[in-house]
Amino acid sequence: MSGNARAVRVGEQMRDELAQLLREEVKDPRIGFVSVVKVEVSRDIRHAKIYVSVLGDEQQKKETMAGLTSATGFLRSELAKRLQLRYMPELHFVLDESIEHGQRIAQLLDQVQEERKRTERGEGE
Repeated sequence: MSGNARAVRVGEQMRDELAQLLREEVKDPRIGFVSVVKVEVSRDIRHAKIYVSVLGDEQQKKETMAGLTSATGFLRSELAKRLQLRYMPELHFVLDESIEHGQRIAQLLDQVQEERKRTERGEGE
């Protein structure tokens, strides 16, 4: 269990540091507005899945993901300097579309509610 707690703690530290690095240090023009949503680190601290949310259309998302993949070496070396781990995990970027999915669900629920109000008004007259 302690190995898992350590992996969670390292993931949280990596999320914070990656967010700062992406905001302040990475200069790749392909990387648009990106948020680090979550970082999952394997128990042995050898691999890290970095879930990112990208604002923009499909083309901007593809370009941002390509930019992140290109910047992986730089990000990994900067993280190594900041986190002082024995092993720096391999970084694997994953596009997280859960925020957009949630927004779409909320939009659909609003539409259903609006139609229900219209129906109730029509029946009440």
